[in-house]
Amino acid sequence: MSPVFVGRETELEVLAEGFRESRKRSASAVLLGGEAGVGKSRLVGRFTEEAAEEGAHILAGGCVELSSEGLAYAPFTAALRQLVREMGTAEITALLPDGAGRDLARLLPEFGEPNSDEESDTARARLFELILTLLERLAERRAVILVIEDIHWADRSSRDLIAFLSRNLHAAPVLMILTFRSDDLHRQHPLRPVLAELTRLDGVLRTELPRLTQEEVGAQIAGITGKVPEYRPVNTIYERSEGIPLFVEALLDAGAECSFPESLHDLIIGSVEKLPEETQRVLRVAAAGGIRVGHGLLSAVCGLSDIALEDAMRPAIARNVIQVDDRTYVFRHALIREAVHDEMLPGEHTRLHARYAEEIERDRELVPRGRAAIEVAHHWYSARNDLWALISAWEAADKAAKAFAYTEKLQLLERVLTLWDKVPDAAERIGADHTTVLEIASVAASNSGEVDRGTKFVKAALAELDEQKEPERVAELVVRLAGFQIEKRRPGALENLRYAESLVPNAGAARSHVLGRLGRFLIFSGEIVEGAALTQESLRIARSMNDEAQEADLLLDLANGQSISGLLEATIATNEHARSIGTRLGSHRLTLRAVTNNVDALNNLGRSEEAIELAIEGERLSRKYGRYRIQGTFIANNRAEALEALGRWDEAVEVVEAALAKDPGLRTRHHLRRVRGDIAVGRGEMEVLEAVLHEMEAFTRPTADFTQETTGNVRLLMGWYKLRGEPEEALRVAEQSLNELVHPSKAMLGWRLLSQIHLVCATAAPVDLRRAAEVQQLADHVAARLSVDGPVAEAYRYMCQDRFDEAAAIWDRLRRPLPHATSLWHAALTAVQTGDREGAADRLRTAHPLAQAIGATPLTEEIEVLCRRIGAHLDGDADASTPAGAELLTPRELEVLHLVAKGRSNREIAAELFISAKTVSVHVSNILAKLGVSNRGEATAAAHRLSLLTP
Repeated sequence: MSPVFVGRETELEVLAEGFRESRKRSASAVLLGGEAGVGKSRLVGRFTEEAAEEGAHILAGGCVELSSEGLAYAPFTAALRQLVREMGTAEITALLPDGAGRDLARLLPEFGEPNSDEESDTARARLFELILTLLERLAERRAVILVIEDIHWADRSSRDLIAFLSRNLHAAPVLMILTFRSDDLHRQHPLRPVLAELTRLDGVLRTELPRLTQEEVGAQIAGITGKVPEYRPVNTIYERSEGIPLFVEALLDAGAECSFPESLHDLIIGSVEKLPEETQRVLRVAAAGGIRVGHGLLSAVCGLSDIALEDAMRPAIARNVIQVDDRTYVFRHALIREAVHDEMLPGEHTRLHARYAEEIERDRELVPRGRAAIEVAHHWYSARNDLWALISAWEAADKAAKAFAYTEKLQLLERVLTLWDKVPDAAERIGADHTTVLEIASVAASNSGEVDRGTKFVKAALAELDEQKEPERVAELVVRLAGFQIEKRRPGALENLRYAESLVPNAGAARSHVLGRLGRFLIFSGEIVEGAALTQESLRIARSMNDEAQEADLLLDLANGQSISGLLEATIATNEHARSIGTRLGSHRLTLRAVTNNVDALNNLGRSEEAIELAIEGERLSRKYGRYRIQGTFIANNRAEALEALGRWDEAVEVVEAALAKDPGLRTRHHLRRVRGDIAVGRGEMEVLEAVLHEMEAFTRPTADFTQETTGNVRLLMGWYKLRGEPEEALRVAEQSLNELVHPSKAMLGWRLLSQIHLVCATAAPVDLRRAAEVQQLADHVAARLSVDGPVAEAYRYMCQDRFDEAAAIWDRLRRPLPHATSLWHAALTAVQTGDREGAADRLRTAHPLAQAIGATPLTEEIEVLCRRIGAHLDGDADASTPAGAELLTPRELEVLHLVAKGRSNREIAAELFISAKTVSVHVSNILAKLGVSNRGEATAAAHRLSLLTP
């Protein structure tokens, strides 16, 4: 290897720029691609040397080929092991949330006994957040650079964690440098979609390391040989190596007499073949062990003493084929290891992998702690020993689960299932039948988010079971299948949950579990009475079994039912009961769930300031407990809802965007996006609103499985059509929701939606009076069935009854500016229709600064237009004799606009108004100019938006 670093100034500057930007909190990663042997590791090494001199903390970890077979989090484990050597476990643990250090024991046993395996569905997310927190805490001391090499070999869990960190490492000076072989990325390579996603992120830079130029090859040769080379050999080596530094070294090593190699393999293996026979034999043994092999393990597999092994390896070290790192032999480049491995004969390959498996099983301390199971599984599988490959894959799957590596566990379980028929006594060997393996695989698939694969496993397991003989086992699988259907928004979930309930008629843990899931589904679907009854039955069973955790979860489900029913004071009390149980059990999940629910309840009661304070406390606790991404983001969503209600829209948007940056689960993301959509409706941000509606699939599927999601979608969709000036479409959506949905009594769900439907009917009446009246009648019928609990519901009910002044008084007391100003505008409109122009003007003058202050542009414009229509001024002066003015429509123009909105042509309008078509044309031109639009369709939309068609 050349002692002189050649070229790469541009690429070094890209890395330096990434580091500078990371310290400004505006960059998180640099993706460095390049062909095998092009010098990625050398470039990164040079850069990190310089960065370390500037005070950066360099952490490094690499992916290995074994990662693709189930070795999860390999680069992060390596970086963590380095950190332990530097700081010790106690100092690392002190940087983390309470008790979180024990979760790191799943990656490194040095951290002690891991926490229990409960809450496996959120465990991986907690681990991700823990790694993020650790990096952020380290960066508070000094800037951190995390180098992860060869991510084309990364396991699924590592890829997911890399993507998570790339999205979230913006609050601290941390830079990830990720290298990969670009020539290895075939079309189906699993890294390709990850790179595509990362490249789209702000703060992620990508660069490709090119081959060396001929001049740079000459400089490399000069550095290696110590003298200036002649042109001809430089030209020859450049042509043969094609500018790949590793091949330049191989050609120089081969000597001037070297003929053109038939393949890259021949070129690389040439330097190995010059080594003594014993050294070559040991290298082949080492190659079977991977790119890194410990001295003790290699000695055991080779059957050599320490001295004999060292003697055999010295020539390889001298020729720079092998490097030494803390009693570990490391191939200088993966290509060298691959070339040596390919030299093995078939029998030698099988025999060596079997020897590795035997020696590691004999002494598991021969490999880094925590890796023995997957190493053994890999070697038995490579040795093509079906029996031991199955047994070891089963054991390794269990170990993977303990590290929250559910994707890798699933991969290993699939190997077990593939080998099953090749091992006659497989069930006896692993102590589990085929159906059990399918059941466990379905759970792993669920935890991995692999819904389709999980569904396949569940159905296969059900096909092997008899519900008459094992009803509880079947019921559990059917509940899981229903969960997959809910996740994919596929039909049949409710039917499956009811079927599962019928399988377990007797009181016990199984029935309690099924009833809890069925009750929760019904409650969130709006079927509160039945859902609550089933949940109560489940609660009685849980209490009889002294299962306090299940009791608290069921209480929280009941609280959700109370909330949807509008029984908000009862909701708060039930949540507090559940929270006390969670506190007593030390369950952070239950505590945070109770806090989340009460933030929502307080906001629905109009106590929004209290809701915000509680939310901030809940978010603080979620960070302390290492659960911000899992639960804290939903608490943030509820805080954003309270901020939106108070008209603090800029703050709400900041909260939403910060929570979205944490990559929350899909349902939480959708809730956050709906809050952003509500603000977009208020501000008139059509592009933002359209993007939200598309993401919710609201244009094609406005109804969802659960009441809260559906109500939000319908509300945003009506707002969209109103902004577009399409009241008929808004009326259609309203009518569909009234006919198809269960409308809850919850203030910010059912009553808010009904008040919006009432306003849509009023807007649509000039266009289609009969249909608007019919929809309003439907809405009144629904409203008559709803209960009222608290001032928010009361104010919305007043709006539904056209009691706008009374509603405005409540909104004023609650400090909710948008509904306050909206109520005043409608009250003003009513006053105009009854001839009370002064009363209308007073209301509009109060409403205008409210709407203007929060940036409610559409409402502000409506207020200003109505002011002009009645000849009033927002500054308090009014002149009843003042005509509309040049910018206002004359009465005749309003008549023409009414007919334009109905789709009439100029000729039809002329006939109806007894004027000439030419005069109509003049009126239409004036209307377009005054409204600032370019065509009749836009004029119609503006007329609806500004309520110019209201009688």
